[in-house]
Amino acid sequence: MAAQGAANFPTTLEMMSPPRRDAFRFMHRLQVRWAEVDMQQVVFNGHYLMYADSAVGAFWKALGVDYSRELPALGGDFYVKRAQLTWHAPARLDDWVDVGVAVEGFGRSSLRLRTAMWVQDRLLVDGELLQVYATLQPPLRAQALPGALRELLQAHAAGEAMLQLRVAGWDALGADAAAIRAEVFVEEQGVPAELEWDARDAGCVHAVAYNRLGRALACARLLPDGHIGRVAVRRGLRGSGAGVAVMRALLDEARRVGHAVVELSAQRAVLGFYRKLGFVAFGEPYLEAGIEHQDMRLVFG
Repeated sequence: MAAQGAANFPTTLEMMSPPRRDAFRFMHRLQVRWAEVDMQQVVFNGHYLMYADSAVGAFWKALGVDYSRELPALGGDFYVKRAQLTWHAPARLDDWVDVGVAVEGFGRSSLRLRTAMWVQDRLLVDGELLQVYATLQPPLRAQALPGALRELLQAHAAGEAMLQLRVAGWDALGADAAAIRAEVFVEEQGVPAELEWDARDAGCVHAVAYNRLGRALACARLLPDGHIGRVAVRRGLRGSGAGVAVMRALLDEARRVGHAVVELSAQRAVLGFYRKLGFVAFGEPYLEAGIEHQDMRLVFG
């Protein structure tokens, strides 16, 4: 009798209307791998939670947040309290799956995320993830969600820009740009510090991208002769759009001051990044600071 009565009450997911793609500002695309397919030749059901988790990580990056560094700096972290999924159709090997993530609501210490997954227009899964913001060290205790995170998530849901660009001289932006360049070039790539720093910074126009928490994410500089250089994005924010943002800001500045051509020396590992911005390679590859480089050029139309 109790079980029959309980069945009369719909779950949260049952009360939700079927999700629409346009309800999700953020989408993360991934491809089904061989290891994710079971003996029925479809994606094993547990992997959809892995897909959702991967998408949530990409969601934070799209907000300009380096999750593993900035959440601890705020004094807490999110822990999954409940995960509910409803399956509608299976995904198969090599399918491209689009995973949507959106904020469904807040509590004092909780964050509810809606997720849904599609292959083309075929809905695979929809569901809800309930996360609790808690202390970093055990015993874990729920704590109030920081106001800065609430504002950030609300701004994204409202369609606001997640990055803030500043274009100015070295006096205004040098400290932030120098911190990014030291982290990327000197610490990560092993470029000798004496090669990284030169006297030209003072005469350049610099661009720095910030997230809505005030952290500098990416930088670049425009020399008076029309060369762009020292393009750097912090490791955890690559793919967030911060690198594209600083490049576009300096390309706009180059047009404004009358340059017909912009050139740069690109690390060959990231030639594709510059090609998408319209740059074309010329000349032969060469080594600089022990890293293979290629000259590239963009001619304004």
